[in-house]
Amino acid sequence: MSNPKLDVLTPHNSQLIIIDHQPQMAFGVQSIDRQTLKNNVVGLAKAAKVFDIPTIITSVETDSFSGHTYPELLDVFPGKPILERTSMNSWDDQKVRDALAANGRKKVIVAGLWTEVCNTTFALCAMLEGDYEIYMVADASGGTSKDAHDFAMQRMIQAGVVPVTWQQVLLEWQRDWKNRETYDAVMKVVTEHSGAYGMGVDYAYTMVHKAAARNHGDNPVLAPVAAPVR
Repeated sequence: MSNPKLDVLTPHNSQLIIIDHQPQMAFGVQSIDRQTLKNNVVGLAKAAKVFDIPTIITSVETDSFSGHTYPELLDVFPGKPILERTSMNSWDDQKVRDALAANGRKKVIVAGLWTEVCNTTFALCAMLEGDYEIYMVADASGGTSKDAHDFAMQRMIQAGVVPVTWQQVLLEWQRDWKNRETYDAVMKVVTEHSGAYGMGVDYAYTMVHKAAARNHGDNPVLAPVAAPVR
């Protein structure tokens, strides 16, 4: 019997849904540093853009409670509609179901807030009623406490959800560095969002390969001038 979860994620077999990355939802997150959380979900979104991954952005109670989706996230996908909901469970909104079906891909990568509510209910229902495979991006999602996030992840894993991280997804999509059509764009995402890995890429490019630095301006370096020492 074949196991579809043994198929690696590719740009052709997966889609992404970003759930409720809105300020008021982020205010409640205690399982991960919130700036790190924003960095990771924006990095994931940029990765999806590089590989032309069908992406759904959905929000809940924007004007009455949650606030607007992060502008840094929306800027990755200018003009993309935001699927507004009232339900905490995205599966309960027909627009979301229709968008998932229209994308025609059973592997659904999920990054959302909060892990224990919006992510879990969507994942369970999408698997049960939609026959989707769910890949939960643990470090681009957050819960109201570490326990809330961790136990929600455990519950979903026991139900068949596959846990992943945002950089894992990026590199799984790239797969081979010989794929030059996406190489430079992937490296750009890495240098902007991958922390120490990105710093290492910058160092290798400039110090080893003698590439120009990434900054856009001209910052002249003034030579050392020794001051008198008594």
